[in-house]
Amino acid sequence: MQRFEPLVRESTPAIIAGKLRTAIGLGQIPPGSQLGEAELAKELGVSRGPLREAMQRLTQEGLLISIRNRGLFVITMTDEEVRDMYVARTAVERAASELILQKGGKAVAAQLMQTVKAMKKAADKADMDAMSQADMEYHAKLVAAAESTRLTRMHNTLLTETRMCLTALERKYPDPYARVAEHQAIAEALADGDQERVGKLLISHMEDALDRLTGNGDADVATA
Repeated sequence: MQRFEPLVRESTPAIIAGKLRTAIGLGQIPPGSQLGEAELAKELGVSRGPLREAMQRLTQEGLLISIRNRGLFVITMTDEEVRDMYVARTAVERAASELILQKGGKAVAAQLMQTVKAMKKAADKADMDAMSQADMEYHAKLVAAAESTRLTRMHNTLLTETRMCLTALERKYPDPYARVAEHQAIAEALADGDQERVGKLLISHMEDALDRLTGNGDADVATA
């Protein structure tokens, strides 16, 4: 099955890395899969040089692992690695919310509420793929609104790792509207300019997702 459309503009390692990152996050390249240079270069319509550099970037980000004499593979996340990822996401998103509230959070909250509406619409249709996409867009918008290049760069990798978990997470939410409500509450706290409440809600949101994924009731992402 064709996983990629050939690149129609001048290729760069950053563009290629972005395509691979998305494919990994969506499960089009599943955890544990080996990445073959020849096959990927053909699918993407690029030469091996920039592809190699792109894969090196993803290795540095921790999405790929190099196994000696075997090649590059997509990581398979353990429960401890999932926990570590959520710890990092909590820290990044709390930092982003603090930067946002230094300028006032109403405009950002309004943008987030539009995404919450998309989540609710997806829940109404029982469209879990659309809900997960809106979920990721919500958190990406939150961090992007902080206008911090470094936070955004770190968060992009963390969101890719999160996407790798979303299929499992979807099955752990018997009531999709609970997921909608969590995101709505964070946006409302931002609109009110209440940093303490935003922080507590983000921690609770991350701990809830982590608990659903790992079944580890004593997980505490607030310790990061």
